Order: sequence, then structure tokens, then C-alpha cells
Amino acid sequence: MAGAAPLQFGVAEAGRAYADRPAAFGVAERDGRIALVRVSRAGEASYYDLPGGAIDPGETEIEALIREFGEETGLVVEAGDLLSRADQYMVKTDGQAVNNRSGLFLARVVGERPGLKIEDDHELVWMEPDAALRLLRHDSHAWAVARRLRGGGA
Repeated sequence: MAGAAPLQFGVAEAGRAYADRPAAFGVAERDGRIALVRVSRAGEASYYDLPGGAIDPGETEIEALIREFGEETGLVVEAGDLLSRADQYMVKTDGQAVNNRSGLFLARVVGERPGLKIEDDHELVWMEPDAALRLLRHDSHAWAVARRLRGGGA
């Protein structure tokens, strides 16, 4: 996929400025199910995302993927193949409009360290792929799951 233009998902609202937000997310499988995080915040409807998130300054995509998996799920992962690059227009729960510029990777679970999990509003959920495709909040995340199911990555 080197040199390929990323896919763009979501619709930018007219007149709204979207900040680029480098991010990394992963598709991890166990017993035929996909790891998702169910995000539940007071006063908001819950939603499902792939584990992952923003890349901190000075961090690589792989470092961010590993860190975010730990913070959101308590899982220790290794990054596998890059499934795709995909961008997603979104408005964060704090009202900030961003274009997630994401690397979407395969992730292999190599252990569990509950002490890594610091995001109390994130809950690890292992979900059947067809349900994940229907329930994932972002089309770019559903795209990554579909790409994996169709043989993407090794």
C-alpha cells in the first residue's frame, strides 16, 4: 500500500475546520472474535471502536497502537501487517472536529496486563465479526475488519 492515497470516510460538515489527528488502530482476533472497546460516558450513548487512538508527539504508529491497546483494554499486543490507511472525519465527544489519519493494523495479543488499563470508560468486548461490522462507530474501523475478513494481512 506504499504510496497509495488513504481512503476517506465520514462527511465533513460545511464551514467546520477539521484538524488532522494522526492515529493508529488495531484488529485483534481471538477464537474467531474481534477485540472492540465499548465506550460508555455519562450522559452519552455507548459506542464501539477498534482499540487504538491518537499518536502522541514523538511516538511511532506502532508505539501508539501498543500503548493504546494497553490503556483501553489491558491487553499486550504486537503489531502485525498494515491493513490499510484510512481517514475518518469525526467530531469528538469534547466537540473538537478532527480527521483521524489512521494506520489500521493487525494486532496479535501476546498477554494481558490489567495494570496497563487506565481508561475506565473503555471496556474490552470480544465480538463476532458480523456484529462488529454492524456496530462499529466509524466506517474506517468497519473497513479494516472487512479487509481482514477478506484476507487482508498475514
